[in-house]
Amino acid sequence: MIRIKTAAITFCLLGALPLAVSAQSAEFGPREGDREFSLSGTGSNDRDFNSGSFGVTGDLGWYLQSNVVAGIRQSINYADIEGQGVTDDYWNGSTRGYIDYQFLNDRARPFVGASLGGIYGDGVKDSAFAGLEGGLKYYVLAKTYFLARAEYQFLFSDSNDATDAFQDDGIWAYTVGLGYNF
Repeated sequence: MIRIKTAAITFCLLGALPLAVSAQSAEFGPREGDREFSLSGTGSNDRDFNSGSFGVTGDLGWYLQSNVVAGIRQSINYADIEGQGVTDDYWNGSTRGYIDYQFLNDRARPFVGASLGGIYGDGVKDSAFAGLEGGLKYYVLAKTYFLARAEYQFLFSDSNDATDAFQDDGIWAYTVGLGYNF
C-alpha cells in the first residue's frame, strides 16, 4: 500500500513538473524589434502649483534593444491657467519624441529617459521643450503593463532661451496608464 501511495505521489509530482517549469519561464516584457502602445491619463502643473491641466496621452514606441525604446508621444490637455488675477480654461496639446532606458528584466521595470517636442494651443505660448523623465512599467501580463511616469519639461522659444529654461520655465507632467507590447 505504501508503494502505491509513493508511486502515485511521484507520478503526480512528475506530471506537475512541466507546469512548474513553464510557469517559471514566463517571459515578461518586450524583445528587440517589438513595438509598444500606451494610453494614459496625464496631469501637469507649473513650478509653484498655481496652474494645472489634465488630459490624455498616447505613446507609440519601437524597441531598439530589449531595454531601450524610442517613440512619439501625443498629449491633449484641458488647462486651468491662473494669471493676473484671472483664471481661464483652455485646450492645448504637445507632441514629442522620446527615448527611454529600462532597468531590470523582470515584471517591474524602472526607466529613465528624455524627450524633445513642442507645446501648442489656447492659452500657451507655442514653444519647444526638452524634458527628463523617469517612471515604472509593471507587467501584469507577459505583454501588458501598468505605467507611471513623471516628466520635467523645460520650455524655450529659441536656442538662446534653452540655457535658462530649466530653472525658470519648467513644468511637471504626470502620467498613469496601461500599455501593450506587440
